[in-house]
Amino acid sequence: MQLQQLRYFLAVAETRHFTRAAETEHVAQPSLSQQIRSLERELGAELFHRTRGNIALTDAGDALLPLARRILADTESARLAVQETVQLRRGRVRLGAPPSLCTSLVPDVLRVFRDHYPGVALGVREGGSRDLVRWLAAGELDLALVITPPSGEAAPALAVTELLHEELVLVSAAGPARRPVRVAELRGRPLVMFREGYDVREAALAACRAAGFEPEFAVEGGEMDAVLGFVRAGLGPAVVPGMVAARSGLSVTPFAGPGLGRTIAVAHGHEVPLTRAAEALHDTLLAHLRDAAREGELPPGTRLLL
Repeated sequence: MQLQQLRYFLAVAETRHFTRAAETEHVAQPSLSQQIRSLERELGAELFHRTRGNIALTDAGDALLPLARRILADTESARLAVQETVQLRRGRVRLGAPPSLCTSLVPDVLRVFRDHYPGVALGVREGGSRDLVRWLAAGELDLALVITPPSGEAAPALAVTELLHEELVLVSAAGPARRPVRVAELRGRPLVMFREGYDVREAALAACRAAGFEPEFAVEGGEMDAVLGFVRAGLGPAVVPGMVAARSGLSVTPFAGPGLGRTIAVAHGHEVPLTRAAEALHDTLLAHLRDAAREGELPPGTRLLL
């Protein structure tokens, strides 16, 4: 059974005339009649009583009529839904990112994307790069912002584009910014430290150990908002990404060279083509970063890699 046959059947049922139905469907009348006959053979029943000057539905035609209308209506709905998705009037995109980027970069990018594509539903999932890689591999995300190199068994299956190199800085309660500090100067200075699983925590611990000491913690185990709150309360300084520090209202102290930093990339499944919505978000992200770099809006120490 073909959709075209159902359309021809519906046209005859509504006009009660083969010639007028053919004109409505812009097809030759013999072709329309042949398609109706093919449909009847397939269904094993005549659909119309054919008498000169009078076309009427048989019982079989009466039974088929509402089903044909529903099938063709559903087909049109499907066509429109696909068309709207392709034209980005609707759709869905799922983005993953570390909490530090959900606090800094992601809100600005999603605002721009939402302005351009208000009909596309947005889903955001926070996690460490290891979790994000796993979720990408499982098809639970379309795109993810990760800290490179992405780790995990699924990492080789990812397409990864490096975006930014971002400095890590020291933030402390309100006060004048200090001269750049060396990592060694954190020895004996209790820090506010993120929970395990944060890339920034691992980078800070590795830098301290490379400088020959194990850092002390004033408080340990917070998420991003909690860490910034603990710093504001005067519990101690914290090592945070530069883009987060720029929005924190805290006193920011850079590290002396070579300093601490991380590379941010966007990743997606290498063998899975991006949906139109995900491709649009990817392009919006890159355009936003290029515009920010051109306008001098990236925080000090943040360098575009595109």
